[in-house]
Amino acid sequence: MHYVDQGSGDVVLMLHGNPTWGYLWRRLVTALAEDFRCVVPDQLGMGLSRRSVGAAPIPLAERLEHLDVLAAHLIERCGAPSEGWTLAVHDWGGPIGLAWARRHPGLVTRLVVLNSVGFRWPEGYRLPRSLALLRDIGPLGEAAHLLNAFPRAALRAGVVRPLPAEVRSAYLWPYRGAGRRRAVRDFLRQIPSSGEDPAWSLVDPGGDSADHAGLPVFIGWGLRDPVFTPLVLGEWRRRFPHAEVHAFADAGHFVLEDVGEALVGPLRRFLSAR
Repeated sequence: MHYVDQGSGDVVLMLHGNPTWGYLWRRLVTALAEDFRCVVPDQLGMGLSRRSVGAAPIPLAERLEHLDVLAAHLIERCGAPSEGWTLAVHDWGGPIGLAWARRHPGLVTRLVVLNSVGFRWPEGYRLPRSLALLRDIGPLGEAAHLLNAFPRAALRAGVVRPLPAEVRSAYLWPYRGAGRRRAVRDFLRQIPSSGEDPAWSLVDPGGDSADHAGLPVFIGWGLRDPVFTPLVLGEWRRRFPHAEVHAFADAGHFVLEDVGEALVGPLRRFLSAR
């Protein structure tokens, strides 16, 4: 597992989703590293981390074990504290990160949520048809994989302000060959839809988020996200009524790209006040 470990102070562990990598958090690392220790891993199969061997996708539960190993390494060998971490999540980082935090009570004491989910889809939610089609194993999904269609489309549909060409290229660089982006396809196929999907037991084993209810929570949200819609934000508000919420009508899924400067100040104050 490749990871960035920059700065000093309380640990802020930043987890990306699909189809991104640690590059997603670059602005936040720059803004926080003077006062916080920013740890940014690339999930296995993503970014600069090792690609898995074999045809089967990495089980979601196994990704929790990867984080276990990383945390143990940082605590036992790199001087990180054994409590008081902040967990920052985006996209798939949410269900994986919150499930991991549930395994380590006391280690994570603050949550930062950016356009993600950590529970079953709320009542009335519908997965966008484009994602539902790509989720299925078939000719369309395979063609999209070979053409790298999903990452390219996500980087355009996920922002309100078009990304500069060099930023799009940086996001796509780790996935420049079909053999290097298999995890992107696997994550698509692991998107939960029915109650039988393994991901549901990962993100919502008890049907609520009571085990995180007492934690301070900061939510930064792009309201023009085609996947994590305002309906999902409403569920976060319902489950964490005490959360500090910053919602932006002029931002999409990649809220840090659209309104990163507007988020950094409130987020620094949130972390410094606790």
